[in-house]
Amino acid sequence: MISEFLSNAPKPSLFTPCPPASDRSVWEALDTDLQHRLILYGEECLSMEYPLILATDYMDFTRTGNRNRFETKMFQRRTMLNQMVLAECVEHKGRFMDGIINGIYLICEEHGWQLPAHNSYIRDTPQLILPDVTRPVIDLFSAETASVLAMAEYLLRQELAEVSPALSVMVNHALEERIFKPYLKEYFWWMGDGKSHVNNWTVWCTQNVLLSAFTRPLSQTVQEEILQKACKSIDYFLEEYGEDGCCDEGAQYYRHAGLCLFNCLEILNGITSDTFLPAFETEKIKNIASYILTVHVDDIYYVNFADCSPVAGRCNAREFLFGKRTGNISLMEFAASDYLNSEDPLLRSEHNLFYRIQTVFHHGEMTTYEPHPELDHKDFWYESVGIFLARDKHLFLAVKSGNNDDSHNHNDTGSFTIYKDGNPLFIDIGVETYTKKTFSPDRYEIWTMQSRYHNLPTFYVGDKEIIQEAGVEYQAENVSVSLGDELCTISQDIAKAYPDSRIHSYVRTAQLKKGQNITIEDHYEGSVDSVVLSLIFYEEPVIKGHVIQIGNLGTCVVEGAGEMRKEILPITDERLKTAWKHDLYRVLITLEGKDLKLTIQ
Repeated sequence: MISEFLSNAPKPSLFTPCPPASDRSVWEALDTDLQHRLILYGEECLSMEYPLILATDYMDFTRTGNRNRFETKMFQRRTMLNQMVLAECVEHKGRFMDGIINGIYLICEEHGWQLPAHNSYIRDTPQLILPDVTRPVIDLFSAETASVLAMAEYLLRQELAEVSPALSVMVNHALEERIFKPYLKEYFWWMGDGKSHVNNWTVWCTQNVLLSAFTRPLSQTVQEEILQKACKSIDYFLEEYGEDGCCDEGAQYYRHAGLCLFNCLEILNGITSDTFLPAFETEKIKNIASYILTVHVDDIYYVNFADCSPVAGRCNAREFLFGKRTGNISLMEFAASDYLNSEDPLLRSEHNLFYRIQTVFHHGEMTTYEPHPELDHKDFWYESVGIFLARDKHLFLAVKSGNNDDSHNHNDTGSFTIYKDGNPLFIDIGVETYTKKTFSPDRYEIWTMQSRYHNLPTFYVGDKEIIQEAGVEYQAENVSVSLGDELCTISQDIAKAYPDSRIHSYVRTAQLKKGQNITIEDHYEGSVDSVVLSLIFYEEPVIKGHVIQIGNLGTCVVEGAGEMRKEILPITDERLKTAWKHDLYRVLITLEGKDLKLTIQ
């Protein structure tokens, strides 16, 4: 679709993401409080030193598996530069220029812009311990670094030239050698080939390559080559999406998938006189836009499966503008309301300068947008991935179907989450801080990715545990869904998600009776010795006979249980702590016979 639009496009022009700092009438017209805050954030960086990055910092990932130590330093350099660029654009007195030039110099001096965790040339192969400066890798953050430098140079081109024309020359040279040449000459898996899977990387990298390339005067030949390759990659990305627009990576990754697709289209429109505007009228792209509203539970919480956290972040300008482009008033209302409730509306920790510019120039529109008191949350069945969503005024039920081959997959086919009055009742834990092990052959040794730590059964033959495995063949079968005004139901057989033929069937039926309760009914057939159901809670459960009292939120009546016991799941990981402020709990229920029923109120 995107390549077809390109065939009717005029010759590309330069992209103008916003007026440069030299256009004082625009920058001085920004909200006074907004200007004050941007200057304040820049001033905080004036007294800070850019982090020193050594070769051993880069090597640390290969040696220890730790990603955070290097990434913290790398990302801080970019956020500091962004803060001072925005402050200078607003104040325009030259006070921040030395800090900006130092930041540009340091980033251009880095021997590689790719993360240590992404320092390889073939997908899913071991990373090299150090970057090869003669053969740059374009990963998520080398492309994003390029866009940070490109935006900084674009915004302050005149001001940098007054210090030295060599500064823009240096930036352009770095972009040429590290991004444009390898983009056109090398093949990286995220570019797509129509055969292998792509994911959020495709549009995330493409967006930043386009932004870097079309904010400076490259030759027309190079522009057209980049444009053609970018459109082909976007088509590969869209081809893997279902018509329903479901992001199989979850709400957190929608920000890098759906929203980066949006910005790809924005840039393409900006350089081709809106040739690509009809894309926003297609049903698939409208559905991709609305996904984030559909999977929203309440306030900070979202439906989460796979690597997604239940606390997936507040909406900002990109969601608002995507809603505007697709004519989705509900999404605009949701984004504007969420923006007002954000603890960090101006994205101080965001290292993509373009996102921050979008926020700055739509801040006024979002803060004055009149939100509707009731958000348009729908019951929905995302057939392409297998996500079932149903709600009433108090209860929210989400069920995962599909298979165990999602991007950022966890072995969670058949699992469910439940919220009551916007609070987590039965939960999906999420994922710990990424390490070398996270994206390695040993991924499923990590506890949060195993079915035993989801709301799923574990089967036993003697002392041997049988849990779900990863792969497209480990899937739900005989899935049936019904969404109604009074009753919403999903039924599925998840036996095939387990690698053992002694599990003949395990049929799970989840049902929301609106205004009443949720029931989960499991029926097992097979020849294993025992079946133990795991249930994961945020609020402490108290077992009283066959009733589980879940904090002060609700109750779960259990029928068909033998032994029930509770254990604590300590939360010590920093990433998990962003969602869960205290330890979690697991209740293990041994099935007495073939049937188990949970009634939740």
